[in-house]
Amino acid sequence: MPNYRRYYGMSSCYFFTVVTHQRQMILTDELFRNTLRKAILKVRAQYPFTIDAWVLLPDHLHCIWTLPAGDTNFSLRWNWIKSFVTRHIADKYQRADLLSDSRRHRGESTLWQRRFWEHEILSEADYFAHMDYVHINPLKHGLVTQVKDWPYSTFHRLVREGVYPPDWAGSGDDILFHFDK
Repeated sequence: MPNYRRYYGMSSCYFFTVVTHQRQMILTDELFRNTLRKAILKVRAQYPFTIDAWVLLPDHLHCIWTLPAGDTNFSLRWNWIKSFVTRHIADKYQRADLLSDSRRHRGESTLWQRRFWEHEILSEADYFAHMDYVHINPLKHGLVTQVKDWPYSTFHRLVREGVYPPDWAGSGDDILFHFDK
């Protein structure tokens, strides 16, 4: 079994990718979204963090969090968020056809991939590149033709705050982070 190590550096800002098990298209369902929101509020009440950027796609999410100075325990937060969601809605989303012997033995559901991917933000340029990546993702995946048309994103909050213009990335020409399709 691999030994997955997490890097807990001195930074308190991280980019994450979290994926559903077997890439199920369930994250944008209303019940899932609402339960995820409740989970985040509950966890943030005990273990604070700021959501700098967030995008929810049908089978995965990307986000940037800033944790309090000296706090690097993002794994605990993700564990609690994923556990809360699973406890509250697994009965609606559990799929027997995706439940492997390993998952059954561990008492796991079929909602989430076991792990997540994180990247420590190391510079201002890195931060802005990941902010753009988070918000361009619905366009990248062909879900919309303009970023402003995707409802499950902090893009709209950041437009209100003056960070992005409303027509940002309408053509994909004005992004800092370029991706491969």
